Amino acid sequence: MKPTALSRHLIEAQHQGHINADLRLLLEVVARACKSIATAVGKGALGGVLGDAGTGNVQGEAQKKLDVLSNEILLEANEWGGHLAGLASEEMDHAHAIPNNYPRGNYLLLFDPLDGSSNIDVNVSVGTIFSVLRCPDGVTEPRDEHFLQPGTEQVAAGYCVYGPSTMLVLSFGRGTHAFTLDREQGSFILTRADIRIPEETQEFAINMSNQRHWEAPMQAYIDELLAGKTGPRGKDFNMRWVASMVADVHRILTRGGVFMYPVDAKCRDKGGRLRLMYEANPMAFIVEQAGGACSTGRGRMLEVTPEALHQRVPVFLGSKNEVAQAERHHREHDARA
Repeated sequence: MKPTALSRHLIEAQHQGHINADLRLLLEVVARACKSIATAVGKGALGGVLGDAGTGNVQGEAQKKLDVLSNEILLEANEWGGHLAGLASEEMDHAHAIPNNYPRGNYLLLFDPLDGSSNIDVNVSVGTIFSVLRCPDGVTEPRDEHFLQPGTEQVAAGYCVYGPSTMLVLSFGRGTHAFTLDREQGSFILTRADIRIPEETQEFAINMSNQRHWEAPMQAYIDELLAGKTGPRGKDFNMRWVASMVADVHRILTRGGVFMYPVDAKCRDKGGRLRLMYEANPMAFIVEQAGGACSTGRGRMLEVTPEALHQRVPVFLGSKNEVAQAERHHREHDARA
């Protein structure tokens, strides 16, 4: 059978009534932008794109040159297509309206242009994460508050991982599918359809250097995992940590596992470490569509009502039964408290 290209996959989904033409074209534009970012990432030092940009984003974090470049690529690609009413980026303070001289559509696009960019200078996989929402009826000039919709309202989400191969993982509410970039043809080709995350796992991903700052239920949960066969879980666990969310989540979609970035003493005043709108919600959508789960530790991620465009949250995602174990520890601790 002839390999299925992303464009054909989306056209077939449109014919089946799962997406409309505007959403199909929007996803194709995002995919083309990701190919441009992949080219820039692939050049590395040869393209003069490594190192700090000398600027900071809204979170006060130092931006890499590739952060800025990736953001510009996504903005330029999506401004003029006629499918969007507005955009929001982790790298910008506020929502970005479509210029008046361009046609407008009925969707809102949020994105983290280059997740894990602190790893780019050491040649570790990084990625782009994106989320698509509907623009509220009657809104012609979307502002920050119009993006503040719970993750359940997403119509599509995806990420692109720039590694040994460039892969686009996408869901529009009909399962999660992976496409690999054929660099010779310049097309994303379907290589994994209907991805399923195993419900059980013996692998977890977490930044152990923050252990001393964790809350009590998190300490207890990780102690269980580290106790291995001699502990209450009765099995050994392996730990993996790339420090690039896209790479860590991609591994979980490939072979199972649980990814955790809990709230701790260092980020408690911010609510957590990862961004709800640009990272947690799109990844939660993708993972749930693959049979996994995503939680704040105290509730389903996709049901969180956003309060700010750059809101942060604790994140537990991956194999369903292990996420439930993390929630159990938080629930029991809260009940005792």
